Amino acid sequence: MYIDIQRNNGISITKQIVLAILDQIRSGFLQEGERLPSVRALSKQLGVSLLTVVKAYQELEQDGFLHSVQGKGTFVHTKKTEEVEEYQENLSQDWQLSVQDYLPRSQFAQFHYVPEKIHFSSSMIDPELLPNQLLERELQQLIRGGGMFFSKYGEVQGDMQLRVAMQAYLQKRGVSTLPENLLVTSGSQQGIDLVARTFVGPGDVVVLEAPTYPGAIDIFRGRGVTILTVPVDNEGMRLDILQHLCDTYRPKIIYTIPTFHNPTGTVMTSKRRRQLLDIAQSMQSLIVEDDPWSEMYYDQKPPASIKSMDEYGHVIYLKGLSKTLAPGCRIGVLSASGSIFKRLLAAKANTDLGSPLITQKLLLPFIQSPKMTNHMEKLRTELKVRRDLVISILSAHSPKEVSWIIPSGGPSIWISLPPWMQSHHILLEAKKKQISFLPGSACFPVEHENHHIRLSFSFMNEQLLREGVTTLCQILYSEIMARSESDHSPNFI
Repeated sequence: MYIDIQRNNGISITKQIVLAILDQIRSGFLQEGERLPSVRALSKQLGVSLLTVVKAYQELEQDGFLHSVQGKGTFVHTKKTEEVEEYQENLSQDWQLSVQDYLPRSQFAQFHYVPEKIHFSSSMIDPELLPNQLLERELQQLIRGGGMFFSKYGEVQGDMQLRVAMQAYLQKRGVSTLPENLLVTSGSQQGIDLVARTFVGPGDVVVLEAPTYPGAIDIFRGRGVTILTVPVDNEGMRLDILQHLCDTYRPKIIYTIPTFHNPTGTVMTSKRRRQLLDIAQSMQSLIVEDDPWSEMYYDQKPPASIKSMDEYGHVIYLKGLSKTLAPGCRIGVLSASGSIFKRLLAAKANTDLGSPLITQKLLLPFIQSPKMTNHMEKLRTELKVRRDLVISILSAHSPKEVSWIIPSGGPSIWISLPPWMQSHHILLEAKKKQISFLPGSACFPVEHENHHIRLSFSFMNEQLLREGVTTLCQILYSEIMARSESDHSPNFI
């Protein structure tokens, strides 16, 4: 079990251990009934006192995440001692626990693919809304053309024709770049990973929004960096707080999702985008601008990207096409310039020697044609209908103690529960009804706010949306009523 202890980040070591184990439990790395390292083994591994580990385990046990059995060990949230004994008797691969890993967490290991009937947990698009038949015809044409793309490697940087097409596509959206400054990636996730493995390591400071995209947290934390967080309000990242942090620290990277922020759906104003770029320039920092959803606006077009304002190469811009076009192709592009780009290209070569050529050639005709624009317009219309439906159901059926942010674009709604309510407990009840969602705690890099839900409406059709959101509201009502009855029950002495 990998836990990265940072001794100068202002958080006690005990709390760091607690948060790290919570991350691994919530992301699915540590499963129900799984045995944790002994206190002595973990204290030796981390170079901390036995008492520090004991306190961390005790805190987790008091909160109901661990269960200790005399002579057996400490286990993940096991309700019955008999279950522990059965688990230990049947375990045939216990030796694997001795193999050290360096993965602090992976939130999507649990929430990205789930068997529930009503799937609110990840921001995938309903396959019925994607251009599957058009892409199938393009694939058949490629095969009829001789299939030569199967027998040769593509360029490490990406197919030149695709880069030219993406340069034109981005230019229409105000992002000025050149084909030679574009790098084709296996989705935006690889773009984030390339930036992290190229530019940061232990001791470097990375600033993330709070909350933010869980996949970015996983990658940066895996590099052993010091993560600092800046809260988000209805105008985006709080730059007054960022500036205060920069007075003490010098961040190497500032990661932001300024347009239809994941998970809150907010949009950073033009003024803040310019101010953020000014801060990065004054600190000689890099901005990683992640832009998966800017085409999916429901009210008005969002402001120009930060990259469009960048004169000196401070912004690394990531554009994903997987979610909105073809998840099975895993295509994205990264735009940067100068030596920053050259080093990212070298990292790409070290990683996989280039993305698959066949998928790049498959998407190329679609991106070059008016079909791309038409598809985005239709998708925008369909998702707006689903957003409006979810908002109307929440307005009609949710308890008054529950609030939400109405997103002006993107695939998700950020729902806030009463502060005493734990979203993980709600998830357990929802799964009994075959409903999944992403607990908000997965989106916080350091602090763990447990009373939020990210509900993605993009994958379910209208019938399942109506059923799922209504049922979720009923679960919330039940929890609030149970709390109210408990608060008013008489205490007998």
